[in-house]
Order: sequence, then structure tokens, then C-alpha cells
Amino acid sequence: MVRNIAFLHTRLIDPKNDLTYTMWKDIPVPFFMSVYFFNVLNPAEILKGEKPMVEQRGPYVYRKQCQKENITFHPNGTVSYREYRQYHFEPSMSAGNESDVVTIPNMLVLGASVMMENLPYVLRLMMSATFKTFKEGPFLTKPVGELMWGYDSGLVDFLNQYLPGMIPTSGKFGLFSEFNNSNTGLFTVFTGKDDIRKVHRVDSWNGLTELPYWRTAQSNMINGTAGQMWPPFMTKQSTLPFYSPDACRSMELVYQRPGEMNGIPLYRYVAPKTLFANGTDYAPNEGFCPCRQSGLLNVSSCRHNSPVFISHPHFFNADPVLLDYVQGLNPSEEKHGLFIDIHPQTGVPLNVSIRLQLNLYMKKVSGITETGKISDVVMPMIWFEENGYIDGPIVNTFRTNLVVLPTVLEYLQYILIGLGLATIIIAAVVYRKVKVKLPHRIQASMLSCLTARCILGFFFFPTPMKEKE
Repeated sequence: MVRNIAFLHTRLIDPKNDLTYTMWKDIPVPFFMSVYFFNVLNPAEILKGEKPMVEQRGPYVYRKQCQKENITFHPNGTVSYREYRQYHFEPSMSAGNESDVVTIPNMLVLGASVMMENLPYVLRLMMSATFKTFKEGPFLTKPVGELMWGYDSGLVDFLNQYLPGMIPTSGKFGLFSEFNNSNTGLFTVFTGKDDIRKVHRVDSWNGLTELPYWRTAQSNMINGTAGQMWPPFMTKQSTLPFYSPDACRSMELVYQRPGEMNGIPLYRYVAPKTLFANGTDYAPNEGFCPCRQSGLLNVSSCRHNSPVFISHPHFFNADPVLLDYVQGLNPSEEKHGLFIDIHPQTGVPLNVSIRLQLNLYMKKVSGITETGKISDVVMPMIWFEENGYIDGPIVNTFRTNLVVLPTVLEYLQYILIGLGLATIIIAAVVYRKVKVKLPHRIQASMLSCLTARCILGFFFFPTPMKEKE
């Protein structure tokens, strides 16, 4: 009981709880994003309808800094905030430099082509002419830094001027141009003040209590936490739900096994095979369709209708047919499965590795000559891993405050209970032994005494009695 009360108090989102509040607000654990590019080896052959061949390049590692700002506590037991993120390249941890040149599909050309395949033929011819005017081909060969954070494009400027809203950026175009120096939206989460079981659970995101992207109410639900901490007292039957703005949906991990890290017990949670299954293989996912093969999440509805899919890296846990369409992939759970290691008593993550892959659906579109004779294929472009783990002084602080001290308190309560019981038993034994030897009046007084302290008082602090005259 003492241990549980201590945990309940420290797990609230409350500025008075220095350790957990600081961990929640500023995330003292270093986080890194490792990015791997799928360098296209045969772009000319792909345009002739041949199978794509890729080689993995990377990792290109970036230190991720997160900080919550605009923190506002509300009377209903919730708190709102925006979390800002910045990325800084770490050359010493990378397998190359941002100046490395790689070749990937051109999302502006191939993505727009698929988006326009049902428009009138004349419009498709006009779009193809526009691509030629701005010298945009079906594949890009550029430095990693430009592909990541953006490059100048006359086509982007043209589309923003004449087709506003078609692409998500009005400046430089890059795969992660929206991520750096940005926030993940306005989160409102429960502090746990009224109900510790709801601590960190998302109440709303950008003012929404449900999403507008998907086809069913279940798919549009905002479930779980913001993905950084969870409620305490987790069991092997517990799941790990969280809402990801980048994936445009809620996801849920399941228990895999117990473990230990630096003397701290943990539970490992992983993605179930049904996470990205299609509606045919897993009926509850029907709301995320239109679907393709299992293992792909169609995020076009929240990405300006661009034919973009999310999956596990190298199509891990996906339909094997996806591997047949692309040469150079080799999935494994160790390298490509995502997991979160949680201290079950507190709900604090000890080791996190979130791994996702960005894919582009490509195909031949008549009227747009840039697509050549490309076969229908879900083409991997990049995959990235966001990982972090508790290390250094924070480990000792965490172990002391949230493992050692609660354990000491738990044993202390049993020691105190044991001492109390021993005192009562000793007092009872002593009372029985001296009962027949004491005058009747003293026995009656002792019987009226209800505590061990009172009984012992008769022997250690006796009250003088007058002799009867």
C-alpha cells in the first residue's frame, strides 16, 4: 500500500514532482533519428517495366531535441501543450555525410501522376509538359541533406501558385521539411489528478476528439497516450496504445516478454502482425482502406491524397509478395521490428525504437510520358528509426526514486506491521502469565485497556495505589 501510494503521487503530471515532471516536459534522455535511403540502382530499366533494384544507404543520424511549450493546466484535470522538435546531424554516428548523393523516386512527378490518372487526358498531357518545362524527371539524384530538408524547385512554386494545396509545402521540398523546427500539434492530456489510470491519456489533439481521415468511427478514434509515457501498474495483459500525428492514427503495441535494463525490470511491447494488415486479413482495419497488400498503411487521406504508404522497414511482417516486386530487401525482426521497453510499475519507457518505412506507389499513367512503362509497384524510399534509452546519471536517479525507495517503503511497511503484531503477541502472553497473580482491580483495569501501549504501561509505568485502610 505504501509503495502504491508513492507511485501514484510521483506519476501525476505536476510541477511539484520534480523528477517525472522534468522527464515529461523536457525529455532528458537523448533521442536520435537514423535515416536509411533506398538508393535506386536501375532507374532506366524501371522505366522500361523491369523490377526495381535498390541498395540501402546509411544510417544518417540526427540528434532529436524535444521540448514542450505553451503548457497550460486546466480545471478538469488536463494539461495542454505543443511539443517542438529539432534535428541536428551527427557525423560521428553516421555512415556517411549529408553531401552523399543518392537516387530515389521523384514524389513530385510520380506521386502527382498517380493522383491525376483519372483526370481528363488533356490535363495529363499538360502536366507532362509542365514536368518537362521545369526539367523534373521520374527520379531524383541529389545530396542526402537536400532530400531530407528541402531543395529549391520551380515546379513547387508553380504548383503552389496554380494548384494551391496540392503539395504540403510552400517553400523548399524535402521528405522531412515539415519536421524540423516544427511541433506535433496541440495535445491535451490528462494529468492523472482525478484518476491515475488516465494519466498521459490524450483527451484531444488540435481540438479534435476524433480524426477526420478514415472511413470508420473506430479507425478515427484517438486512443492512448501521446507515445512518451503511460499509466502505471502495467501487466502482461496490458497493451500500449498511443496516438501518432505522423502516422495520422492511433496504434497499439502488445506485450512480448519481460526483461531488465541496468537493474531495472521492464516489459517489452512490440507491434502485432495485425498493425498494418489490410481489411481482408484483419476486419477492424477496413476503416484504413482503400488497402493494398497487408503490411501497408495507406496515408494518402492525410497526405494531400499523395499515394504514400507506411510500413515496417524492408516490408517486415508484410505480405511476401511485396518483396518479390523489389530486389535488395532483407527484413528481420532484430533490425526492422519496432519495440518499447517499459518499467511496468511507473509506465516510463526505458528503451524505445520506433521504425517505419515511407513508400511511394508508382505506375504507368497514360499521357504522362515521365512514367514510361513503370510496372505497378509500392516502392520503398526511406526508412527511419527514432530511438532513445535511459542512460548515465538519469539511470541512477530513476532507479533510486522509482525502484529502490518504493521497494524500501514496501518492506518497511511489512516490518512495521510485523513489529506491531509482535508487540501485541508479547503483551498478550505476558498478560496471561501475570493474570492470576494480580489483584482483581488491576485485572479489570487491564481488561478495559484496548492497546498494547496501555498494557505495557501497567508494568513499565505503574500507577501507585493506596493500601486499603
